[in-house]
Amino acid sequence: MEQRTRPIILLIIDSLMHLPLQEAIRQKRVPALQFLMEHGHYIPNVVSSFPTMSVTIDSTLLTGTYPDGHRIPGLLWYNQKERRLVNYGNGMIEMLKTGIKEVLHDSLYRLNNEHLSQEVKTIHEELALYHMSSASINGLVHRGSFLQQYNIPKIAVWLNFLPRELRTHGPFLFSFGALARVDAENRYGYLWRKGGFNDKFAARELVYIIRQQELPPFTIAYLPENDHSVHKKGPMAIQGLEKADRQLQEILNVYPTWEKALDEAIWVVMGDSGQTSVGTSRRQALIYLLPMLSKYKITKLGKRAQESEQVFLCVNERMAYVYALQDDLPLSELAALFQEDERIDVIAWQEEDTIQVRGGGKEGRLAFRPNGSYKDGYGQAWMLDGDMSLLDIRETEDGIEYGDYPDAFARLYGALYSHAGRYLVITARPGCEFVGESSPNHKGGAAHGSLHKEDSYVPILICGTDSAPEHSRIVDMKDWILRLYKEW
Repeated sequence: MEQRTRPIILLIIDSLMHLPLQEAIRQKRVPALQFLMEHGHYIPNVVSSFPTMSVTIDSTLLTGTYPDGHRIPGLLWYNQKERRLVNYGNGMIEMLKTGIKEVLHDSLYRLNNEHLSQEVKTIHEELALYHMSSASINGLVHRGSFLQQYNIPKIAVWLNFLPRELRTHGPFLFSFGALARVDAENRYGYLWRKGGFNDKFAARELVYIIRQQELPPFTIAYLPENDHSVHKKGPMAIQGLEKADRQLQEILNVYPTWEKALDEAIWVVMGDSGQTSVGTSRRQALIYLLPMLSKYKITKLGKRAQESEQVFLCVNERMAYVYALQDDLPLSELAALFQEDERIDVIAWQEEDTIQVRGGGKEGRLAFRPNGSYKDGYGQAWMLDGDMSLLDIRETEDGIEYGDYPDAFARLYGALYSHAGRYLVITARPGCEFVGESSPNHKGGAAHGSLHKEDSYVPILICGTDSAPEHSRIVDMKDWILRLYKEW
């Protein structure tokens, strides 16, 4: 394929956040990130997607739509047609109860080939239309225009977890841990190295592509390990950033000088979601949802919903979907239960063509829908009725201004119109996290998932162009990237 412009290299450092990045730079522990900061421009508060879970965020980045467009509601969600939990890989106990085979098929095949909406195109697909190639390294969401073959481990075939042959739609260059690599000698892709889903594997793949002079017009690579560090040690942990920076140094060192690297490509380094501290007190920090819903019949993990059951739970850390399985169970009834707990932050559901919003420990009511007289800073218009303080929204001379919940209306709308079913969206206040039947928790560490700004703001570093997305939102990244190619 013909290369028409300077290549764009987009590196996503999982859970990269503004404050720990600034602290790591102050301590001179991330020289590569500091170099990029000094030679590019920096946006500290780019708004993520919602729920602030990687698979949904990645889908928003690649398609330029919120979940009402791309149809990936979260890491966990309820498939109404099949009456089952979809789990793309969250928590060992949850995965065991869901069934390892089901989780693998959802994450390796159905996510990109069935669940991600065919009504939208990814960056990879858009570029292919213009005969421009692209690469994805360790991207869980990677749909492109080429059928790519997974290298299925013999043990997975022997255990009947996966078929001997499995293909997925991906970009021209496709790397996915131990299952697909461009560098056959990449020693960081073994199963005992997290199956290749580590920073060193991703960096080695990108280094190989650059050295072989096979760098396509667009490359996206994921460095996942910072996320694990932050989950365990809290939002200000910088050990994960140090590890990611060492790999970034390895990548930049491929060029004669780091300055030369900036001449050769446009570099974009960004986070995907923030993380919020989770308290150390189990009683206060962890919101156990099953006791709150004890009077209802709740579907157990790994089971298909039965006609006699009333509620289905899907916990995405600091956010949860709560499904009413029976038509005679009003969503307002479930919402009233959650309003009694002040640790619950936002409670929202769809009612006819309007979205209803409540707050834990609060009595106010708010309703909104698109196409009204209130305009926000993103050029979106909304109909509003009720207490705007529930979403920390202020009315100004120019329209409305978001506070603690950036782009709250569009992001809530996106989640509540993302898939079929009758359900509530609930989020936890900072310091708290939801717990379902067997969901992992991060007591004393940090978690994400919610609508709150602590989960939602991520930084972005851009080197090699003075251009930037129209708005500081991940949902605007796709249009910006495609615009860069059109400008050359």
